[in-house]
Amino acid sequence: MKVKIKLTEEMLGTANANPELHREFIASKSADADKVKEEMEALPAEDLMEKSLTVFPRDSDGTPILYDYQIKGFVKEAAGVLIEIAGGEEIKVGKTKLTKFTYKRIVDNYIFIQPRMIRLAPVSGVCTRPLRAETMRGERVALASSETVPTGTEFEIEIQTLSDTLVDLVKKCLDYGALKGIGQWRNSGKGRFVWQAV
Repeated sequence: MKVKIKLTEEMLGTANANPELHREFIASKSADADKVKEEMEALPAEDLMEKSLTVFPRDSDGTPILYDYQIKGFVKEAAGVLIEIAGGEEIKVGKTKLTKFTYKRIVDNYIFIQPRMIRLAPVSGVCTRPLRAETMRGERVALASSETVPTGTEFEIEIQTLSDTLVDLVKKCLDYGALKGIGQWRNSGKGRFVWQAV
């Protein structure tokens, strides 16, 4: 199914602007060396580097992008929430019942997003916010900054499911995007979106 997504709140970037930090802590977890190289090359120019700044990767002409797995991660998170609140409602994929123990495997292996790089609107600014943590030494506060793309940004994706029984689940997950979005600080409402079939 092909869908158009429109942001109703600005979305914040998630990639660390510092390539060394990105390589050591994020890209190192990937088993696919070619994709790691591609993602390292997609980080913005060194003049944007800042230790606490999160950014959007860029395509070859400098346009901010999301990767397909970020949409799949959103679907996985939304599916987990929907399963928690579904009560006794049963969703089956073949002979497998979708449960809190199986949904991650089902989303990983039965739902696919295209294209790999999803082009966004140009970056519109930087959002700086406090990060609070309760530690053994008391409350700690730090500042975090992220590039933003504006409210109203639109993009199209194609979502392929290997089982027709998952189409309704995917639609419900996309509906959840009006409540909790994609990207950094989504619990605050950043990255919320609406969608429509194309």
